[in-house]
Amino acid sequence: MLGHGLLTQFEGVEFEQSILPFIDSPEAAQRAVDKINQAAQQHVCRPLLFSTLIDTELREIIDKSDGVLFDFFDTFISPLESELKTKAKSVLGRSHGMGVYTSYKARIDAVNYALVNDDGAAINNYKSAEIILIGVSRSGKTPTCLYLALQYRIMAANYPLTEEDLESSILPKLLEPYQDKLFGLTINPMRLHQIREERRSNSRYSSLHQCEYEVKTAEKMYHRQRIPFLDTSSVSIEEIATTIMQQSGLRRHLHR
Repeated sequence: MLGHGLLTQFEGVEFEQSILPFIDSPEAAQRAVDKINQAAQQHVCRPLLFSTLIDTELREIIDKSDGVLFDFFDTFISPLESELKTKAKSVLGRSHGMGVYTSYKARIDAVNYALVNDDGAAINNYKSAEIILIGVSRSGKTPTCLYLALQYRIMAANYPLTEEDLESSILPKLLEPYQDKLFGLTINPMRLHQIREERRSNSRYSSLHQCEYEVKTAEKMYHRQRIPFLDTSSVSIEEIATTIMQQSGLRRHLHR
């Protein structure tokens, strides 16, 4: 994939995925061609190339490789131009570049907010939160908050449900004023056990019994307090964040 990752499955065919980003010069394009040609020699099928390149010169270089080129712009831009009755303007770097300064600053502010308000570090800032993720340790709160901040510019804080919180079986009092902002994360106990073993091997914290207890108790709290929650066991951070946005009714901030 020349740009972002894409993987589609075809029955009976195995794919080895590779991403070749930042092809922004003839030299970089030629290096990509060298990699493509090398891959072509190592496999029976020709490499399938999915390209989002804009520059005509770079596209022509890639097209001379031993791969099969599928150009997203050739596929979609012409029909869009026809339907919208206007010509597309190709601008490099708009997806992840700075763009409008206010928009860029909003992303940085949101990321800083997520970092400052990680793991219940600054509870007094929760008034500014658009969403507060809660869950047991290592259930995915921190990476999800950072993704929400970086991609959607959402002010996301998170609070870890401690053993003391779970023993009381009621929502921590400090969270009560923000119950309408809460969203719970849960995880399969075995998966949690595996994750915690990597951090603190053979400890009470990582034991399967402890993981089962914490997950079961946290989910009881979610049900009792009617807090929406999501199982993060086998979904990506991107999917977790998107689901939270949809279920919480949050909207991506394009500008601030």
